[in-house]
Amino acid sequence: MAKLNVNIPSLKLNDGVSIPILGYGTGTAWYKASEGGVDRQLVDAIKTAIKLGYHHLDGAEVYNTEPEVGVAIKESGIARDQLFVTTKVVTNINDIPSAIDSSLKKLQLDHVDLYLIHAPFFAKSDADLQKAWSEMEKVKQSGKARSIGVSNYLQPQLAATLKTAVITPSINQIEYHPYLQHGGPNGSLLSYMKEHSIAGAAYGPLTPATKAKPGPCDGMLASLSTKYYVSEGEIALRWCIDQDFVTITTSSKEDRLSDYLRALTFRMTPKEVNDLGEKGMEKHFRGFWQGKFDQNDRS
Repeated sequence: MAKLNVNIPSLKLNDGVSIPILGYGTGTAWYKASEGGVDRQLVDAIKTAIKLGYHHLDGAEVYNTEPEVGVAIKESGIARDQLFVTTKVVTNINDIPSAIDSSLKKLQLDHVDLYLIHAPFFAKSDADLQKAWSEMEKVKQSGKARSIGVSNYLQPQLAATLKTAVITPSINQIEYHPYLQHGGPNGSLLSYMKEHSIAGAAYGPLTPATKAKPGPCDGMLASLSTKYYVSEGEIALRWCIDQDFVTITTSSKEDRLSDYLRALTFRMTPKEVNDLGEKGMEKHFRGFWQGKFDQNDRS
């Protein structure tokens, strides 16, 4: 275990809200099919993450883990203004005012720092996307969310949303790693986000070092790991961070979470970032939402 005393830096969003660039995720491995009772293992894991310095907690109504986040926050003893709490709506997308109230009740909070539409796949038309975004704007105006954004949106869905938006989404949280670059830095999605000052957040950043192995990035991940005295997973995290992506990761193991903080102690060279991205383009791997995309769709 690295036992680092590292302050996680923040990225300023287009609305002036600052978000820690490394966040602790409460989905994926922690996902529950139904709420049921409070999972003490998850509560303890979140408290451990907070103790290590992960003050950005990423959740969602569909994970059914908001109650655990709320209990962990209460038990952590950390002041609310020292934490950055994200949750997302999709299950109750047709009633966003009730959805945010339900989430806040489970979280035992009066506001979240970031509220996201979890995915655009509910929409049958541009009008559906626009209506949902209008409701999100009302959430921000009510003070129940400091910042509002989206997740899993591609360029057409962002464009449709912006046609009628009063408030531009502050961030788009997407699966992002060398094997899923959405066309790369000059592709339609990332360039469109940059053009409209929409920040990127990456989930699944460890993919090339974990479930997508073996792959063309293996050799470079190994050599960079040796160069910087960190794990291949920490190289994968740093690759996202060096592109100014807010990066979400998780683990139930304290030593692994501690080690991930080493990703904040070095910086890859621009050439290394570019070369790892180029290697990644040789393989396509989508770890989430596979049913929504053609097998070879890299968008």
